[in-house]
Amino acid sequence: MPTLVPLTAQREPPVLRGLLPLIAALGAPDFAARALGGLHDGGLRAGSWSVYRLADGEAPILHLSSSLGVADTTRQCFAAYLDGLYRADRSFDAVRRGEAALLRMRADEAPSSAHRDAIYRRHGMLERLSVVQRAADGGLLAVNLYRHEQQGLFSAGEFDGFGGLAPLLLATVQRHLALCPPQQSAAPDTRAALRRRCAELTERELDVCERLLRGWSYDGIAADLGLSRATVKTYRARAFERLGLHFKSELFAALRGAH
Repeated sequence: MPTLVPLTAQREPPVLRGLLPLIAALGAPDFAARALGGLHDGGLRAGSWSVYRLADGEAPILHLSSSLGVADTTRQCFAAYLDGLYRADRSFDAVRRGEAALLRMRADEAPSSAHRDAIYRRHGMLERLSVVQRAADGGLLAVNLYRHEQQGLFSAGEFDGFGGLAPLLLATVQRHLALCPPQQSAAPDTRAALRRRCAELTERELDVCERLLRGWSYDGIAADLGLSRATVKTYRARAFERLGLHFKSELFAALRGAH
């Protein structure tokens, strides 16, 4: 007779213990939270994590984020990043096209003082571990894990564990994104819907309205379009006048009505 050993009795390595919950959560709406919990149970105790995509000439796209044991400020951090900080972010430059790599960055190694103050110091983050994949076209997917002030820095053991887990973590995240394409991919439809509602909108007015609908601030829009904040507000006012709107909440309602 064959020897029977219950699966639950197997002693899986820590790398697998952290990965199994990610695999189980693939395609689930709460993937980000369950994945971070799995990494924590596997010995990689990050306080928060984020997954975003960078591409030349385009604003970054946040795909996933979550926190565990700390206040969830991941969205606020990304909003600050969108407000122009990403344009001066050289922290991924060493990753060559077609390659994947591990990166470790402490708060005092942030690419600029503005980056360090607006994201790391303001939100009490000490360190970032990243596994990144740069595509042949230069676009980059970054999976980032963060430690916060109350946690201290990642230990040498955690960093080694991350190195063993990183290729599988990256592949799992990519698979989840393939199963659940980001909503941001519908941006061209947003522009078309605005045009259908008001054909007189200019290209710049459409640019500003699109970014307002994504939750960008005036400063972020100005940095992305190479305009002054005052000019952005002028385009916004002209667009709202053409659309018959007064408030941003009405813009969301108008977009729903234009589809």
